[in-house]
Amino acid sequence: MKLYIGNQKYSSWSFRPWIALKVKGVAFTQVLRRFDDHPERIDFKSFSPTGKVPLLDNDGVKVWESLAILEYLADLYPDKGFWPTDVSARAHARAISAEMLGGFNALRSECPMNMARKHAALAVSDGARRDVSRIEQIWAECLEKSGGPFLFGEFSNADAMYAPVVNRLEIYQLSDHGSVKSYSAAMKALPAWQEWQAAGRAEPWIYPEDEA
Repeated sequence: MKLYIGNQKYSSWSFRPWIALKVKGVAFTQVLRRFDDHPERIDFKSFSPTGKVPLLDNDGVKVWESLAILEYLADLYPDKGFWPTDVSARAHARAISAEMLGGFNALRSECPMNMARKHAALAVSDGARRDVSRIEQIWAECLEKSGGPFLFGEFSNADAMYAPVVNRLEIYQLSDHGSVKSYSAAMKALPAWQEWQAAGRAEPWIYPEDEA
């Protein structure tokens, strides 16, 4: 099983299936493809029909788009808890994951994930503030119902989908909400999180278009 990813400093979409695979203990080979014009860069369309990452290649079965990859992993490994076991909780987890997939556009565009950025406040639009408020609401409701430390108690695909937001809220100093603090601490304590962050910080490549 191979997972094609982009730069670990910036690639929020790659981070999602990567951290899920790591936390759930599924063995895979990581293939990094850089976001730049380096002469040795391979055309992304040589391995991905969309020309984008991430892409999971499991013995010729190719799955792209983060949430689709996470769903595929849940099908492959039903006993690993990629989704909550309770039907109602699973429906809730899928709903907020789909909301993450298709929403929060202001926050995404103004505050890119950046594992190497020094923490500093950033002036953002009202739209981004509304996005942050909605995320605070989602996390608070989930943690109150599940008891934490993750959104549905145990780490699930929903946590993978929101993992890049943990970085965004921290590095741009966008929230001091209690649920954000507790949930972010739990996520950042994961060895998988720390491994990805260390790799991102070690990357020497800086792309101005991905720097806020």
